[in-house]
Amino acid sequence: MQDRYVETVLGRIRLRVDGSGPAMLFWPSLLMDGTLWSAQAAHFADRFQVILVDPPGHGGSDPLTGPFTFEQCAEVILAIIDDLQVDRVHLIGNSWGGMIGGTFAALHPDRIGIAVLMNATASPAGRRQKIEYGVLIRAAQLLGGMRGPLTGPVRDAFLGPTAKREKPEVVATVNELARKVDITSGRHAVISVVPRRPDQRTLLGKIRTPVLVVAGAEDATFPVAETEEMADSIPGARFVVLEQSAHLAALESPQEVNALIDDFLADQSATPSG
Repeated sequence: MQDRYVETVLGRIRLRVDGSGPAMLFWPSLLMDGTLWSAQAAHFADRFQVILVDPPGHGGSDPLTGPFTFEQCAEVILAIIDDLQVDRVHLIGNSWGGMIGGTFAALHPDRIGIAVLMNATASPAGRRQKIEYGVLIRAAQLLGGMRGPLTGPVRDAFLGPTAKREKPEVVATVNELARKVDITSGRHAVISVVPRRPDQRTLLGKIRTPVLVVAGAEDATFPVAETEEMADSIPGARFVVLEQSAHLAALESPQEVNALIDDFLADQSATPSG
């Protein structure tokens, strides 16, 4: 994959780009970078132009200097596809990426193909989640990052019993990516995506693009019912639950996720337009 950098409203964003054909953009969760989608990139690059995003303040992208809005994140996607001279993009997002995928689909219907929104929510954060993430960020600032005693809470937020029991390589990847997060940037991102997260249920009601919403049966961050409520707010959305996945389905169950995306694309191609 080739590295590419794009100037956006939230700083310079690092991309990993591979393949050719219709564009497919992948945006990961908080604390993760574009490599979360490595298995999807390998699977789709022979048929699509695959674009893996290091989101604002993460990976090789510029550090964040303050909180952001979801609309600004949608502007980041616009800047990316404009720079790549892409008219429309299939958008695949996990958690933060799933929320932004919904924002983008609602605000820019002429620039999107399908959307696959995974392990995400359209609801504002509840009191308990705000408190838990506030404690996590304060502890990370004291420790200088997501390390030491914070490894367990981060792992528990992202991974379910199946991955923790059977997939040590997935656990190691999550630990390593979280450890690399710049805590100042991470703090701004967490504030924006958790306590300041907007209620998007009305906005998502405007979406007219084909949408697949995916929940993880073991997801402790966004339980199935919350993700299903997101799907219910999107007209015509399809909803699927992955039984042995938690909050990072693309990493935990890559073959199943690849098959879901393939099948959804095939179904939309077979559906007559108009």
